[in-house]
Amino acid sequence: MKNWMLLAASVVLAGSAAAAPQDCKLMRIEEWPVRLERNLPIIDGEINGQKVGILLDTGAERSVVTRSAATRLMLSRYDLASSRLYAVATDKPVEAVQIDEFRIGPAVRKNWNVLLAAEHDFGAEVSLILGEDFFSAVDVEFDFPNRAVRLYQAKDCDGVSLAYWAKDGAGEAALEPGAKTTFTVAVNGRPMLALLDTGASVSALTTSHAARYGVTTKSPGVTTAGCSIGIGRKPVDYWSGPFESFAIGNEVIRNPTLRFADIFKDMVFADAGGRMPSYFADLPQMVLGVDFLRAHRVYVARSQRKLYFTYTGGTVFPVGAAKGCQDLR
Repeated sequence: MKNWMLLAASVVLAGSAAAAPQDCKLMRIEEWPVRLERNLPIIDGEINGQKVGILLDTGAERSVVTRSAATRLMLSRYDLASSRLYAVATDKPVEAVQIDEFRIGPAVRKNWNVLLAAEHDFGAEVSLILGEDFFSAVDVEFDFPNRAVRLYQAKDCDGVSLAYWAKDGAGEAALEPGAKTTFTVAVNGRPMLALLDTGASVSALTTSHAARYGVTTKSPGVTTAGCSIGIGRKPVDYWSGPFESFAIGNEVIRNPTLRFADIFKDMVFADAGGRMPSYFADLPQMVLGVDFLRAHRVYVARSQRKLYFTYTGGTVFPVGAAKGCQDLR
């Protein structure tokens, strides 16, 4: 939360977790109401006093302003010749804008220099994508079943479950080192690295890892499953196919139908000097998107390097009729 001024009073939830020691304090910093549009989480905010829609995207390394919003809000642009943005495949100059005042509820940030999205816009409803440069500094609860996101600060809570709502306990997964929200899941009993990506409307394996389980676009039971567009990326075609199992923590789903796609095919992984930034050192083999989050309540505990989750109901990986990119994004 560096460089943010939080005006809301923190709520102390000492001892809220089951069997929590008295010195554990879970302080709620903020709660944001969320609406899911095109299966993506949007909240309301303001840029220089004008109301804007904000996409919450844990899969984006950096926060960015869309080009249409920069034009509409008359934001001054300038070049960043040496920068490169995760998930953007472009040889065009990288630009940034300055925001005099950015607000989400009572939280304020002034004189914020933000990257300008390279290509793709999400339509008039989204002006800014809030990425991991924000979320990595705080504990976050994604409660999409109740249309809410909550920010927390935990103090003296080592060894205490922070899934405060789960009286019967919660599933857990260890977060990998680094800024990304990555952790280990298992597909067909074999471990793989997964990314929690609130900017992905659907979950998917990479095509190469699906093939390791014998599932390809030509396998029996595999069908087309629509397509999707990310920031600055070309459309990505999805397929879906049968797998034996998916597991995260103590939760196991038998015989799921999972999507797979070349989800990272157009990403740029080198900076201007030809070096691979540490953020990309280990690419995930699977993305868990909003479909997973709609069926779970999830607490990302950066303070403990853990992810807590409980199943709330519904199909975790629904695969309906194939839809076009405009329908998915």
